[in-house]
Amino acid sequence: MADRGMGDITVAGDNLSKCTLGCEHYKRKCRLISPCCKNNYICRFCHDASENHPLERSNISEIECMLCQTQQPLSQTCSNKDCGVNFGNYFCHICKLYDDDDKGQYHCDGCGLCRVGGRDKFFHCSTCELCLPTVIKDTHKCIVKMSKANCPVCLEDIHTSRIVSHVPSCGHLIHRPCFHDLIKAGFYACPTCGTSMIKMKELWKSLDEEIKETPMPSEYADLYCNVLCRDCHEETLTMFHVLGHKCLECGSYNTVRSKGGLFRKQGVLGYFSVSTAENSEEPRNSGSSVMGAEGFSDESDKAEQ
Repeated sequence: MADRGMGDITVAGDNLSKCTLGCEHYKRKCRLISPCCKNNYICRFCHDASENHPLERSNISEIECMLCQTQQPLSQTCSNKDCGVNFGNYFCHICKLYDDDDKGQYHCDGCGLCRVGGRDKFFHCSTCELCLPTVIKDTHKCIVKMSKANCPVCLEDIHTSRIVSHVPSCGHLIHRPCFHDLIKAGFYACPTCGTSMIKMKELWKSLDEEIKETPMPSEYADLYCNVLCRDCHEETLTMFHVLGHKCLECGSYNTVRSKGGLFRKQGVLGYFSVSTAENSEEPRNSGSSVMGAEGFSDESDKAEQ
């Protein structure tokens, strides 16, 4: 068979099946013929980057061989008998997906698309409508149609995204790069529900010590307030302090002020409210309502997708 060239790429006949072609997204030896604009692109991402409309893969019915330029119906090998090249070692006729790289691809009927990582390492949760790692099958928190939500940081789609997602304990998905960016910037709480996304035991311990060594002024000493914990979702009456308010149920400082004002002990078990007429206004501090983390343990959760 004669050599076949494509641009500055020349491939000998015996090496047709071994050559590497494709784009930055996929390695394959065919182009998709887009029915919407009749232009040929290697993949849908290349199409969407060049056109002002998305490519609907379900409408694709034809491809073009990148070696012999033969246009033909969908198949894994070229219909040109003089070519016969394998377009991709992985081929899904449902998703119209070709890929020469082995990424452990498999088609999930529940998700309605192809996933990577190996079928044996993931399971499909019908409630979340997403494939999740088998290691969290018995511990993950189900949220109805969670996969259909956008990443709360970059606001891009999660269900069809090629970016790996992180699964914090609260169950709200977030792209892994976005998760790492949040942690590096000092934000430990889930952008969706406010629950701590990493283990904060060491930080809470350091706050205990700092509060112990930083007594409040006499006019604010022995004051209490109601707080709602964003980690255990319990409401408690705890000591008021500008550095943070500790949940007496789980020990977390990831809390917010709830109903009522400030209280001072009266007698053995009683409390009475401290009115603004009896005290100056509460000290203004960004940490008095919501405690933010400046530093934290790097002991993050291991459940990642």
